[in-house]
Formats: sequence, structure tokens, C-alpha cells
Amino acid sequence: MTDTPDTPLNASILSIIFRFLVAIIAFILILVLAFPIGFYGMAMYLQPNLPDVKNINTSKFEMPLQIYTADNKLIGQYGNRFSMPVTYEQMPKQLINAFLSAEDSSFFEHSGISVKGIGRAITEVITNDDTQTGGSTITMQVAKNYFLSTERTLNRKLTELFIARKIENEMTKDEILTLYVNKIYLGEGSYGVAAAARVYFSKTLDKLTIAEMAMIAGLPKAPSAYNPVANPQRALTRRNWIIGRMLQDGHISKAEHDEAINAPIGLHLYREKLDLNMPYLAEMARSSLVEKYGKQVMDSGWRIQLTVNSNEQIAAEDALISGLKSYDARHGNGWQGIEAKSGKLNNFSTYDNMYAAQVIKVTNSGFQAKLQSGNIINVAWSGGMNWARRSLGPGRAGSYFTNPHQMLQVGNIVRVTPLNKEKNTWRLAQPPSIQGALVSIHPDNGAVRALVGGFNFNHSKFNRVTQGYRQPGSIIKPLIYAAALETGKFTPDSLISDAAISIGNWRPKNADGNYTGAMPIRRALALSRNTPSIRLLQSTGIDNARQTLNMMGLEKERLPTTLALALGAASVTPLQMATGFATLINGGHRIQPYFIERIYDFKNTVIFQANPVQACALCFNDNLKHLNRSLAISFGQNQKDKSITQDNQPNATPKHDRLKPISPALYANANQAPRVISQKTSYEMAGMLREVITSGTAKKALALGRADVGGKTGTTNQAKDAWFAGVHPTSSTVVWVGFDNPAPMGAGEYGGVAALPIWMNFTRQQLHDTPVQWVSADNRSKSKKATQHIINFTDDVPAGQKSSP
Repeated sequence: MTDTPDTPLNASILSIIFRFLVAIIAFILILVLAFPIGFYGMAMYLQPNLPDVKNINTSKFEMPLQIYTADNKLIGQYGNRFSMPVTYEQMPKQLINAFLSAEDSSFFEHSGISVKGIGRAITEVITNDDTQTGGSTITMQVAKNYFLSTERTLNRKLTELFIARKIENEMTKDEILTLYVNKIYLGEGSYGVAAAARVYFSKTLDKLTIAEMAMIAGLPKAPSAYNPVANPQRALTRRNWIIGRMLQDGHISKAEHDEAINAPIGLHLYREKLDLNMPYLAEMARSSLVEKYGKQVMDSGWRIQLTVNSNEQIAAEDALISGLKSYDARHGNGWQGIEAKSGKLNNFSTYDNMYAAQVIKVTNSGFQAKLQSGNIINVAWSGGMNWARRSLGPGRAGSYFTNPHQMLQVGNIVRVTPLNKEKNTWRLAQPPSIQGALVSIHPDNGAVRALVGGFNFNHSKFNRVTQGYRQPGSIIKPLIYAAALETGKFTPDSLISDAAISIGNWRPKNADGNYTGAMPIRRALALSRNTPSIRLLQSTGIDNARQTLNMMGLEKERLPTTLALALGAASVTPLQMATGFATLINGGHRIQPYFIERIYDFKNTVIFQANPVQACALCFNDNLKHLNRSLAISFGQNQKDKSITQDNQPNATPKHDRLKPISPALYANANQAPRVISQKTSYEMAGMLREVITSGTAKKALALGRADVGGKTGTTNQAKDAWFAGVHPTSSTVVWVGFDNPAPMGAGEYGGVAALPIWMNFTRQQLHDTPVQWVSADNRSKSKKATQHIINFTDDVPAGQKSSP
């Protein structure tokens, strides 16, 4: 008997199959239901820890810190993060399309999560493989960039999903895309599309071609791997793939596709070039801001405008460098030797016009060397090397070398300098063995007018103006004399003994070893006699003198409590001495040196304006209305000139990263600087300083042909320090010359020889267009001088720069 379909056996088999199918369907149903339930449960679990999306707009954008002179010359830029935020409306439509094709073609359709991409994302996390396109939508990338770290874990990925959903619920697609293109890192320090356009192509967004847009859109996946600077071929491949996707997505035509594919990379790297290299000033500004605001200030995008005019700064640098070289020439300082036995040329900076060169051949008639540019030069023995003598220490030289082999060998790094403009004749060179510093401030408010911290910043970053404490020698005497006049016991015409003096075992002498008997105090200062200074300090009292000098700007704890103070046995910086001398020329007031005039944010809005105390606040405030009116008129003319320039250059690319104030920078009422000596003493001391030039130790300065300058020379024991402090109603300038490790500078190196000529060369340029003027016993007579230098500045600068005094 055969079985039929309805036999018990067949029924049993069918029942088993049916139950199995039911189980499978139930399992699938459970899985289907478990996913949203699990997703919802995970969302409930993570919800309390999710960030507030409303705060996303407060995420920080960053741009380099820039340092400008008073006349808008860029002299420093710090920070390696570059971001130029844009609005959605400022983005070209094809740039948006390029990013959609490259990163998220369904961006405007999905709700923040691409379901088909989740599997790829999980696979990336598990396998650590990033060769796929990736599963992160643009919204998910916004979540990651603004709120999360870059760690590759499943927990971080899930958190990213939930934040993305939250963003989608609370923001529009346009807002999300704008956040994305402004924050995404695109290589070479650029964050956001506008920064990348500037960095890679030196363009604004509206000037980009389709090929360039595709190149930028290809960077988010791997800014290092697809960077056209680091890997141009790989970048080109990805660019062309994106251009193909744009064609497939219907964003461009076949003709546009072909043109873009055939376009070269067109890399035109943007590098903000400094207008002038003034590193001592720039670094002083940077370090001051970091100290006050923290390191993040270097990525703040702030534009810092200093008080220093570039022309005065150049004059100061030239004067100091020339003076230090002159010292070397006077002493025939010996050959200090090679700079390094060997090394890479790119590791050596240029000093002044002294170039690093690597010796490649040495003969009896000279040597051959390679410059950083790759050029090969020849330096002849005659005229190029035979100046060199053996060094016997600072300021001393011995016998001459007789051939090149005694001085250098192949592989050595040396310094060379061109002897003509064509740079076809060269000379072996070396930085001066001596160092120096120069600082000039305005006596009325302390504004720094020029500052040079040494021969060359690349040679030595030590700023001797603010950090170099040295003995002041005789330039401290005017401050001692001022303290003496303040006692009321003396006038400039009072007689003081210049006889020999003995105090215990100390028998101080005059510099020339001679004594002339009684003489007027003003004459004792003009001739810089030592014994009268000691007697004046004795009469004044050391404690009283130290207190007065401290109020004038010197540190009391660095002033000795002995009579040696009268001869400069103290420890001061050039800036402190300039502050002290300002008191002698400004009516007796203690001003505070400052060098940051104002700070702009990256939108060129003023966020800080200096308001220094004034030696005559009443004078300044009386002229404030006139000053601000002049600045406003100047700004209006500047805007008009700029508009004409732009009309004449309709295709010019605007420079968004330059200081261009959007409103006039106006001044507020000033506070009065405290009085530290009387107006009478200040006026009398100013006259006595003028006599130092007309009939004293600084008569050499008569060559300036000005009757409105004064000053004081200074030299310490064994000529280890040479000083000159010069004054004018608009400037208090101090020059120091010496070795960093104190050592005698050599015979005849007094302040009037080593430092005075530097001051003269600088002052000749600084006062070139300044009318002859002098201080008055009536401080109110200075009324217009208090602001005239600001107004004059706005009249002198070129159009486009007049808005900033």
C-alpha cells in the first residue's frame, strides 16, 4: 500500500515545516522591532549627555594673529590655524554641489543619517579600513567636528548618530551646511572653504573654477592624503572623480565636465608676506598678548596696531646696525671663526645682509661656497678675506691670517656679504661682536616710537631694551640732579665742589683724573664730573634719591643704598631710563610706556583702544574734539579713496585678511599722569640737558643743527657699557652699546663715541620734518603738542591708511 498526501506521516512533516517558518518569521519580526526599540532605548540612555545644539553657533573660529605698525605695515603673523567664516549665501552653488557629490549626495533628502552608510561606517570601525567612501553624512560630520573627538569607537559613532538627529530637528539644512563648510579641516592649516580657497589658490570663493571647487571638496576625507601640496597626483585623481560624480548627479554639463577634467591643478599657494620684518617689535607684542590672554590669542584673528611708525623704526634699526658695525671697524675685531662645522643651509637665517654659505672648495686664493638659493659664489682672498685677524677676546685682535686654509675648510658654514648690487663680488663677513639697543618713547604719553632689541633678532632673540639690565653709568646723573633740585637746596647755578673726595676707603675720581674746584651745578652735569654728583647725593640723602628715582621709573630694589648710586652703580634697562628722562622733558610727570595702540577683531572692529595717562591731560582733552574731528575727516577721505580704487580695479581680489578699519578710531578723555617732580625742576633739568650738547660731553651732536635737543652721555667702569640718553619735546630716546657678557669695549669707547652717533643718526631722521620747539616753564603752552603728532600722522600716510593714528 502506498502513502497518500493526507497520510499521518505527511501531515507531521508539513506541521514541522510550518512551525519552523513561523519561528523564522517571528525571529525576523523580533529583529525588525528590536532595532527601533533598541535605537529608541539607546537614545533615551544618551539623551541626558547630549550637548545643547543651540550652543553650536558659539564654536570658535580661528585666524592668525597679525601685528601692524601705526602706518598699517604688517610686521608679524602668528598662529597656524586659518578660518574665514562665510554665510550660506556667500557660497557658490557649484561649490555646494561639489561637496554634495563628494560627501553626501542625499543631504537634502535624509534626516541626518544615511541608512545605507551605517553598515559601511560600522565596517570602518571594526576593520580600521578607511578606503571606502564612508558612512558619515554631512550632518554627522558637523556633530563630530563641533562636539566629539576623532576616536574610532562604536560608542562615539552611536553618539554621533544621535547628535546628528538632534541637529536635524533643530536646524535647517542651510544652517547645517554652513556650519560644515566653515569648520571642516582642509589641510595646510585651513579650516573652512574660504580659508582653503585662499590658501591653495589665493582666491575668494566667487573666483573659484569648477575644477578648484572639486579639489577643495575632495579634501575633507583625508586632508593629508589628498592635499595637492603634499600629494598632487592623488589629489588630482580624487578631484577628477568628484567632477565625474558632479556630472552623474546633473550638476554640470558634459562641456563643463571636460573643461574641468583637463584643467591643471592650478595651485597658487597663498602666503601672507610681511610688509616689513621687525621681529623685536612683533615678538614683544605677541608675548605681551599671550601673557595677558593665553596662547589661544595667536588664533584669535585679531589685528594688533602698534604705536610705532615704520619709517622711524627703520631709521632706528639702520642707526643701531650701522653703529655696531662701526665699532667693529674701529677695533678691527678678530675673526670669530666659522658659524658651524657643517649643517643644512636652510637652518641658518640671514643677518642684516650677511648670508649663510657652505664652503665647497678652498684654495690659496680664496674659497668657493654655495648659498641657500643654490647659487655658487667665489670669495677672493684679496679684498674678501685678508681683513681677518686672530681674535684676542672682545674688542681685541692679533696678527693677520695669511691664507684661507687657516680659517676654514670644506663643509663649514660661514657668513658672506655682497660688495655690489649685482652680487657678483663677495666678502667674508661676521656679525658684530658687540651688541646694542635703542628705544624711543613719546614723553607726553609713553607711546613707543621705535624699539630695537639688538643687532638682529635671528642672531639673538634677547630683547635688550626690556630685558637687558645693565649699569647706567653717568646717564643716571640727571636723575640724581633732579632729586637734588627737588630738595630746594640747589638751583642750576648753585656752586658745587669738584675737589677730590674720600669716603672711607673709597676714593672716587673724575674720568680725566683732574679736579677743577667749585663750579655751577649745570656745568658739573655738562662735563659729567663725578665728585659733584657724589656731593649732591650726600646732600639729598640716599633714601630720598632712591625714592625719587623709583617714582621716575627705576626699580628701587635695583638701586644701591650707597653713594656709588651717584655714579651709576645700579641696574636698569634702556626702557626704564627712557621713562626717567621723559619726566625731565614733560613737566615732571611719570608716564607709562606702551606700544599697543589698538586691537581689531577679524571683522576690523575696534575691541581695544589705548587710553594712556597724559603728562598734560588738560592739554590733551582740550584738543580732543579737534583731534577726533580730524580723524573722522581723514577716515571719510580714506573710504572715498578706497571706493575710487575699487571702481578702477573691478576684478581685483579683495584682501580680507588685511587691516582695514570700518570706522574711525577715536580717542576718549585722558587721565592725568602723576607728578613726581615739580614743573620747575623739570624745566630746569631740560635746560641743563641741552647744555650737555651745546657745551658739554655731547658737543658732537651740534652737527644735527638743532637747538631743541638735549641729552647725557654715560660710560661705566672699564667702558663695559656705553650710553646716550637724548631728549626732545616729542621724544625720549636711549641707546646702549656693550657686550652681552660684560667686558671692556676698548680704549676710547665712551658713550660719546659708541652710543651718541647712533642717537644722532636716528634723531636726524626722526625729527626730519619736526619744527624746532622747546619746553616751557608753563606746561599749558604744550597744549597743541599733546595731540599734534597724532594729527600730523594722519596727514602724512598714504590714502587707505589714514584712519589709524
